[in-house]
Amino acid sequence: MQTTTLGISGMTCQHCVAAVTKALQSVPGVQSAQVDLAQGKASVDGSAPVRLLIDAVTKAGYSATDKT
Repeated sequence: MQTTTLGISGMTCQHCVAAVTKALQSVPGVQSAQVDLAQGKASVDGSAPVRLLIDAVTKAGYSATDKT
């Protein structure tokens, strides 16, 4: 299992955190996702490709970059 760190922009509240978490957890291969509003990042454990994680966040209305 690998841990991927993503920089997330566009989050302003806990609702945003929940939306990003839900989007990440919907990606096949994700075992867990923790999103930190204050630091603007997400840590994702599992085997999902980074491109799919970024795509899921983008579809949820936010921006993501690979910080691993």
